[in-house]
Amino acid sequence: MASEFRWSGQQVLDEGIGAAPALPGMRGLLRSVRTPEFAGMVFHEVEAKSALNRVPAASRMPFTWTVNPYRGCSHGCVYCFARNTHTYLDLDAGADFDSQIVVKVNIGRVLERELRARRWRREPVAMGTNTDPYQRAEGRYRLMPGIIGALARSGTPFSVLSKGTVLARDLPQLAAAAADVPVSLGVSIALLDRPLQSRLEPGTPSPTARLELVRRITDAGLDCGVMVAPVLPMLTDSAEALDALFAQIRAAGASGASVIALHLRPGTREWFQAWLAREHPGLVEPYARLYRRGSYVDVDYRRMLSERVRPLLRKHGLERGVGMPRTPPEGPPRAVPAEQLALL
Repeated sequence: MASEFRWSGQQVLDEGIGAAPALPGMRGLLRSVRTPEFAGMVFHEVEAKSALNRVPAASRMPFTWTVNPYRGCSHGCVYCFARNTHTYLDLDAGADFDSQIVVKVNIGRVLERELRARRWRREPVAMGTNTDPYQRAEGRYRLMPGIIGALARSGTPFSVLSKGTVLARDLPQLAAAAADVPVSLGVSIALLDRPLQSRLEPGTPSPTARLELVRRITDAGLDCGVMVAPVLPMLTDSAEALDALFAQIRAAGASGASVIALHLRPGTREWFQAWLAREHPGLVEPYARLYRRGSYVDVDYRRMLSERVRPLLRKHGLERGVGMPRTPPEGPPRAVPAEQLALL
């Protein structure tokens, strides 16, 4: 709750605008807003100084640049690996991450300026790698059309990974952009079990709605891969569950699927463990053993999951995975087929 923050002097007033000029760690704050259609949530509108984020060279990520119009995410996924980033804002990695959303209201204009710089080399830009650009707030703030337009006009390849069905709103613009620059789209669908999914990802569209999003993307003439992530040990990793999920993904028209096991980084680890203790107390000790060495699951488990997944991906023709577009070659740019980025 706002009254419990260390910066409790920043209150959200009845008219929806906060009185204090800034929050610790949150530069460029314009106002903090609460709206009736987003009960229990506060949006901190900020002016960003930069839009392009360089991914550290030591990172295991297959891309160099990202754009994140939001910090925090209303999807509320208990396993979200980005949770700890909220602590940099003097917010917690749990409930605050789900309900205190930072909105970079000027990001389209800032990105346009950065892409015009002579030093910009039109390297691929990834979105949806930290928090979802098509979370519910995007329906209100409409930041992505400006971002897509800036990237396409500059000749910059880009990818979008999302759980949010708000993405369907921008399909005409994404299809137009794909005629000018390489574009890669991916939808994240971790499981089909609706009761379990609603507890794991309480703010997300249902698996059925996301499968329909895959259909709409492919009907628009765009490639779409599916990120099956995270796979949760002893909850969503059975051969039967994965086989059924892959069958639905293929039927929706996806070109491929990438599978990644659950990661439990600091911040996320504590939040997920608390959920596990409430929902599946019998799994607390088995998970402690699987993640005893840190954020990544035990290597023997990864090997087992790989052996289970690979034949199923082949069976359903989903080996291509979810890809990143390449820098355009000489000559007219074109859409690049998705490539397998990672398994586990």
